[in-house]
Amino acid sequence: MRIHAAAAAALLSLSAGSGASAQELATFEPSFPSPWGGGGPGWDEAYVKARAFVRNLTLLEKVNLTTGTGNQADLCTGNTGSVPRIGFRSLCLQDGPVGVRYTDLNSVFPAGISAAATWSRSLLRRRGEAIGAEFAGKGVDIHLGPVVGPLGRDPAGGRNFEAFGPDPYLSGVAVAETIIGAQSAGVVASVKHYVLNEQEHFRGSISSNLDDKTMHELYLWPFADAVRAGVGSVMCSYNKINNTYGCENSYVLNKLLKNELGFQGFVVSDWGAQHSTIDSANAGLDMTMPGDGDYGGAYGSWWGGLLTENMLSQAISQWRLDDMVIRIMAAFYKVGRDTKQIDINYSSWTLETEGYRYWAAKTGNQIVNQHVDVQADHGALIREIGAKATVLFKNVGKALPLVKPESIAVIGEDAQDNPDGPNGCVDRICNNGTLAMGWGSATAEYPYLIAPATALEKQAEADGTVFTNVKGNFDLDAARAAASEASVAIVFANANSGEGYTTLDGNFGDRNNLTLWKGGDELIQAVAEVNPNTVVVIHSVGPVLIDHIKTNPNVSAILWAGLPGQESGNSLVDVLYGVVNPQGRTPFTWGKNASDWGVSILFNSSEATPQQDFAEGVFIDYRYFDREEIEPSFEFGFGLSYTNFTYENLVATLQEDQATYTPASGETPAAQMYGFLDMDKANAMPPEGFEKIPKFIYPYVNDPTPPPPIDIDPPTHNRSAQPILPAGGPSGGNPDLYKIWFVVTADITNSGDVAGTEIPQLYISHGAPTEPKVVLRGFDEVTLEPGETKTVAFNVAYRDLSNWDAEAQDWKLTEYPKTVYVGASSRDLRLQQELTLPS
Repeated sequence: MRIHAAAAAALLSLSAGSGASAQELATFEPSFPSPWGGGGPGWDEAYVKARAFVRNLTLLEKVNLTTGTGNQADLCTGNTGSVPRIGFRSLCLQDGPVGVRYTDLNSVFPAGISAAATWSRSLLRRRGEAIGAEFAGKGVDIHLGPVVGPLGRDPAGGRNFEAFGPDPYLSGVAVAETIIGAQSAGVVASVKHYVLNEQEHFRGSISSNLDDKTMHELYLWPFADAVRAGVGSVMCSYNKINNTYGCENSYVLNKLLKNELGFQGFVVSDWGAQHSTIDSANAGLDMTMPGDGDYGGAYGSWWGGLLTENMLSQAISQWRLDDMVIRIMAAFYKVGRDTKQIDINYSSWTLETEGYRYWAAKTGNQIVNQHVDVQADHGALIREIGAKATVLFKNVGKALPLVKPESIAVIGEDAQDNPDGPNGCVDRICNNGTLAMGWGSATAEYPYLIAPATALEKQAEADGTVFTNVKGNFDLDAARAAASEASVAIVFANANSGEGYTTLDGNFGDRNNLTLWKGGDELIQAVAEVNPNTVVVIHSVGPVLIDHIKTNPNVSAILWAGLPGQESGNSLVDVLYGVVNPQGRTPFTWGKNASDWGVSILFNSSEATPQQDFAEGVFIDYRYFDREEIEPSFEFGFGLSYTNFTYENLVATLQEDQATYTPASGETPAAQMYGFLDMDKANAMPPEGFEKIPKFIYPYVNDPTPPPPIDIDPPTHNRSAQPILPAGGPSGGNPDLYKIWFVVTADITNSGDVAGTEIPQLYISHGAPTEPKVVLRGFDEVTLEPGETKTVAFNVAYRDLSNWDAEAQDWKLTEYPKTVYVGASSRDLRLQQELTLPS
């Protein structure tokens, strides 16, 4: 069997200052065989059940569970084949990160970027639990979320809002809490998009090129946290990584994910991201979605019957197929699907009660939607998250909170209802009315959407406040007239983005620029010209350029309300009126100019494989601003409160009994095979009289002719014991990485006159001149009454203190001094202490 060059992953070794491009310096390092799952902490019981299940399956049944049945072929956005012989139904995979996509009577939660802005582990966990419960209630087996790819390298990236921001530590905590919450509800989480899916332009062909250190310290970091949290599935991405597609990249899937991180679940392709049969299987792909794709052969699929053909020819080994199915079933058992699974009670393709079961084939008319209400009391949680995610950037003269103002003018389209209804645009591909989610596959149907104007009018009626509402952005005279008569003018503006399968207002997923949409800047300027108490509210997918708003003396307050979901208006009113003291902290940096981030989207290319070199290395977002000494409008981690906090008494205590690190060593067990592999091709034909559903993908072969003999390539078929990598280990890598070396404590006091929640943040300097000045390595959430003091404690692990050594292929402590800082943002570092490391 020939292993294509594209089947081997690329590993870069960029030479600092060499001037050569990543493409020129790319070297391929294949990693075979594909590691087989072995269980481990949290997985052992699931693996026992999975092996027993797979041992009794036939070849065709195994293939059926790895292959999607086709786009729109069945009820869910993704469906595997089933095992009718033993009554095992097909597995249901469904978008998305903010709620159950393409159904009704579900909730719409705040987007990932807003959830991250709470800096609250408890809210992230509760959000995950609620999302998981809704997916479970619809009969979904695999929830396609959460997202940490894109990480957010470029602030204009179209899908950044789905994730938790460009800092790997914050994203890692957020994704872990979300996964633990969602899987506790009995659904498999599928973290995505692995890895380097950092822009939407050319997403199916672009090569994201980077070095090994950057991969580990930035982009792989939150995926490691996801694996350590026990995630059941990882979705590989559309893009190429160092010139090899993500779903057939043996270095990325076999070496990094399954070997180094010890991932025990299964890898599923993004929809249509598979480009080969043998190469993808041997590189570590375990399930293909939606099953059909760009393969033009007789099977209409890269797998299905073609996978069966290659099993019979032994181009793919039996243990590799067995490992695929065991990984899928281990994830199934790990979250308790064998006891918690209910029937799928909706169709992704229609909201009507009756419809086609097999939508693509237009057959199987039956009741497809039972309209099961899964919302429970989640609206209250959504309202709480939306409020606590709101970031207060400016508050001059205590303009906020509002206390029964005499009159209010609410101005701007972003405060209003969409005239076509909250679900008036498919996949939210429009920007009409208030913005509460981005567009694309990371959407869900709103059960309702509380617009800010609606909630503010209700509050005004209760307070006896005169209320004026200007619903558009472009009648500036009307805006000025309303604002000039109001004691407070609240002006709204937004900026949108989404998935790059469509264009909105000239933006193909990624934002063309970082300005406000629909004349938002001009609207704010017009209002501030006539009202010295102008409050600006921004709903956006990421940072926008607002320094001119920040410095406007008539703008008394600025709030970033993110993408808050269905309770948008209520969440905002809670903050504006002081029911909730804002605790939101920005999960990304706000620059003054688009050039301040030092990177840019690749908008144009004539190459078949456009090249995007991540030449900035680990210096993205605040790390780049710090290195280049660029003053931001608002730095990473910044956010105001209605009270004030003081920091004192920093103490860093070495945990001498844990402060050791030993590289992993030894070997894995050998790969095992489960069940008898029937090599008679005639038995892989459809049963006599079997009628296929049109456009449905099956595991059957098309003819009984025995396959020709092939020359089997040893590296991919090697089932012997394999060496454990120095950084490797079960579910997250070497357990020594997570040993606590220091406990850092500090006293936080509420020095103001109202209760509030502070987010103290811990940063570390690794000391070397080539490293970022500081990197986030801890945060807490502490609620304090006026005058109250609490001690917060941060655990600093070996992983937090070390850097990736590409030569040693391990995490190493450098010889440079390590300093710990605790403060209120990445640039408000109030306490510091040099750490004394053990010899």
